[in-house]
Amino acid sequence: MMMSKRLVILGAGESGTGAALLAKDKGFSVFVSDNGIIAPKYKEELSEAGISFEESGHTESLVLRADEVVKSPGIPDEAPLVVQLRKAGVPVIDELEFARRYTDARIIAVTGTNGKTTTSLLIYHLLEQSGCSVGLAGNVGYSFARQVKESDYDCYVLEVSSFQIDGMRKFHADVVVLLNITPDHLDRYGYDFDRYAASKIRLAELQDKSSVLVINADDEGANNALLKADVLSEVRMVSLSSRKTCAFAADDELRVPDYGFVYNWKHAKIKGPHNKINALCAAVSVLQFGLAAEQVKKHLSTFKAVEHRLEYVDTLEGVSFYNDSKATNVDAVKYALGSFDQPIVWIAGGIDKGNDYESLLPLVKEKVKSLVVLGEHKKALEEAYKKHVPMVFARSMKEAVELAGDLASSGDAVLLSPACASFDLFKNYEERGAFFKNEVFSLKRKASHEHE
Repeated sequence: MMMSKRLVILGAGESGTGAALLAKDKGFSVFVSDNGIIAPKYKEELSEAGISFEESGHTESLVLRADEVVKSPGIPDEAPLVVQLRKAGVPVIDELEFARRYTDARIIAVTGTNGKTTTSLLIYHLLEQSGCSVGLAGNVGYSFARQVKESDYDCYVLEVSSFQIDGMRKFHADVVVLLNITPDHLDRYGYDFDRYAASKIRLAELQDKSSVLVINADDEGANNALLKADVLSEVRMVSLSSRKTCAFAADDELRVPDYGFVYNWKHAKIKGPHNKINALCAAVSVLQFGLAAEQVKKHLSTFKAVEHRLEYVDTLEGVSFYNDSKATNVDAVKYALGSFDQPIVWIAGGIDKGNDYESLLPLVKEKVKSLVVLGEHKKALEEAYKKHVPMVFARSMKEAVELAGDLASSGDAVLLSPACASFDLFKNYEERGAFFKNEVFSLKRKASHEHE
């Protein structure tokens, strides 16, 4: 009797549990190992499927017996157990790579340092609202593997990080969108930007001649990576500054001439030049998939900003409040500051990831009226901007919002765009953004009571 192939899954979050369920369904002998505590909902799913698992540590003897390992993207390649597996010749892959083996669906894969989530959600919105059978997975939505097992849509939109790409060997996407490549997560790449860029472009290198790569022609990092890469797919450039590309912005219109697509940007609910690029990339992707220009225009106008990504919160006494908690690096903040015409009271700070704040100085001088510094790493922000902009310090989100409200005048914008990780005061950027919004609403309630 032939033994079933032994698959070990490291990490029992959404992607790991989804991979385990798909593997069990495909006849694998499955073992799940998590170094932390597994969430009760995932334990229940694994138990109901008859899948063995462990938590609070890895039993090396059980893991090293694997024929293949599916690793959570959160586990570094340099982790001792992963190094041991590779030395033993055990293939270590990503959940997206594993699930791709079991579906013939067409795939749009979106990567880049900033804008991945917004662009992925926009592409999904355009396809889903147009009646397509489409799934949303990767870094957003339910796991790709889970959806392949339970639904197997005709097409998928995948938000893909460099960590996931690092675990790919034969993964194929019909359309790859590369938005930008700027320094981020360099601690995972030996502080070598070229290694990080090579990881991003590798998603396109896995394509074939029948595929399409949609790339932001205005981004230096993406273009430099493309020049060094071995890409067989058809390359389609989008730009805000050049009309020589296949899609561009002109006179506040988005245009994709080959498809007769002309869209007036004033009808969009999202804002900022970075979102014009996101929208152009999304439009090219779905037009390539067969959507009509009129469908794309109609549904682009109904897409709302993603939570925590330049999200409009409320207006209080003429001051608009925006939640951009997802902006955990300098380049994300650059997009945010560049999106406003009015004076900005900027709330920033948290756990500094080695940011080069000097690169923001021209925008800060032009746009920022006052800076509210929140969080643990105050010194770097203070040193970068103390000579250029009025600055105050806050010990909590409540204090930060109140100070920002006092500093702002009617017609100004208060922008939470931290440029830093959140782990000093909050569990994650979502919690930080939620606290910000709650404090804005609290400030509005307080103001309304005072006027009664």
